[in-house]
Amino acid sequence: MKEQDLSELTLLGSQGTTYAFDYNPDVLEIFENNHPDRDYFVKFNCPEFTTLCPMTGQPDFATLYISYIPDVKMVESKALKLYLFSFRNHGGFHEDSINVIMNDLINLMDPRYIEVWGKFTPRGGISIDPYCNYGKPGTKYEKMAEQRLMNHDLYPEKIDNR
Repeated sequence: MKEQDLSELTLLGSQGTTYAFDYNPDVLEIFENNHPDRDYFVKFNCPEFTTLCPMTGQPDFATLYISYIPDVKMVESKALKLYLFSFRNHGGFHEDSINVIMNDLINLMDPRYIEVWGKFTPRGGISIDPYCNYGKPGTKYEKMAEQRLMNHDLYPEKIDNR
C-alpha cells in the first residue's frame, strides 16, 4: 500500500468534534484514492438522517444510501457523518435534500459514478423515497447512470420489509 498524505484530514481522530446544526458542506473532507486504476463501489448506509420539513418545521427521518465509484478523491466517513448531521435543522423537501447531498459530493470528489437514495419514514401514511444518480459525462459511467436509473428498484419494501 502506498503511503498517503493524511494531513488534510482534520476531523478523523479529533477529540474536539464540533457539530454544525445548520447545513454546512464545508465540513466535508477528502483523501486520495489508493486504487484509481480499479472500479469499485464505496457504500455508506446512514440510518439516522434527519432534516426539517420547510413548511411545518417538523422533523423528517430517513435512512440514506450513498454509493459511489471513486476516481481520484474519496470522502472521509467522519466528515460525511458530520455533514449529514448538519441537515438536522435544515428545512428542505426530501427530494431536494437528496439532490443537494449528491451535488455536494460530486463537487467535492468528482466521482466516476454516484447514487444517493433516501428512504424517509412514512408520515401521514405515505413514504417518499427519492433516488438520484450521476455518471461522469462522456464516459461509460454516464451510460451506467442512465441504465441504473431505468432499472432502479421502485419497491423498497423488497429491501427493508416496509
